[in-house]
Amino acid sequence: MNHPISIRKRINWLTALLLVVLVSALVSGCGAEEPKVYKVGVLAGLTFVADIVDGFKAGMAELGYKEGENIVCDVEVTDFDMATYQSALQRFADNEVDLIFVFPTEATLEAKAISEETGIPVIFNFAFIEGMGIIDSVREPGGNITGVRYPGPDIALKRFEIMQELVPGATKMIVPYQKGYPIVTPQLEALYPVAEAAGVTLIEMPAENPADLEAQLQALAESGETGDAILVVAEPLGVEPNAFAVMGKFADEHNIPVGGALMSADGYDAVFGLNVEPVASGKDAAPLADKVLQGTRAGTIPVISAESFLQINYTAAQELGLAVDEGLLSQAAEIIR
Repeated sequence: MNHPISIRKRINWLTALLLVVLVSALVSGCGAEEPKVYKVGVLAGLTFVADIVDGFKAGMAELGYKEGENIVCDVEVTDFDMATYQSALQRFADNEVDLIFVFPTEATLEAKAISEETGIPVIFNFAFIEGMGIIDSVREPGGNITGVRYPGPDIALKRFEIMQELVPGATKMIVPYQKGYPIVTPQLEALYPVAEAAGVTLIEMPAENPADLEAQLQALAESGETGDAILVVAEPLGVEPNAFAVMGKFADEHNIPVGGALMSADGYDAVFGLNVEPVASGKDAAPLADKVLQGTRAGTIPVISAESFLQINYTAAQELGLAVDEGLLSQAAEIIR
């Protein structure tokens, strides 16, 4: 038979043990770390491909990042404007973001400079790497930067080939672009040998703005030259609506096609566009960002290339009397009829 004192001692011992367990649980709960909320500064520096941001967010969501729960994106959307690029990036640095996601090339260069000062990792998108000094190499980008490259020279060559198919007798193509824009040079370096071999003269037209472009096109027409086509390379002028309207008006007046980037403005249309699909390109960047946020240094992650896709405005081509063969149509991801 148990003695009453022994029973009381056992009860007291059990009570003390329960108290210890409860206190330990409370202390453990109070000391538990809150889930990490990652801060990402997003600089969308070209509205023409601003959907890259949507793709990036969708890709991050698929990887388990929920906006407002474990990730917060501070998004700045603008067009080519160095002052805005710099102020947005400085704000990201001041807010001590964990990562900068940025596009296009010029904004990437500014982000790289910020990264070198602060150590903030950078993931770029829609950016040229040829001759830009952004990375050391595709396999070993170096520094604290990596991303999704825009295959600019390859796309420039393919745009030229498509225009040749549409206008097989072309001997002169007008190539307008933003004056001083650095990514144009590697595209022209790729184009010139191919154009020369094909017997096509490229008429370069570097312009400061739409008004400057209009004046140059007018001067060209007054000289008796109109060219056989307007070939748009990858740069901001050709996708700026006012500038494209100037090109479209000139092309319409002289019954020549304009193509390269699929644009429409003031009733004028490009006959085709070959470009990177923005949403898909943005999603491609998400796994890179995930690796960086989980501790991998950006500069050790190989750069990847975005895939291109073709759009054909079949209606616009028909209005110009251009023959679009089935082979070209079969390559198109989108056909506008």
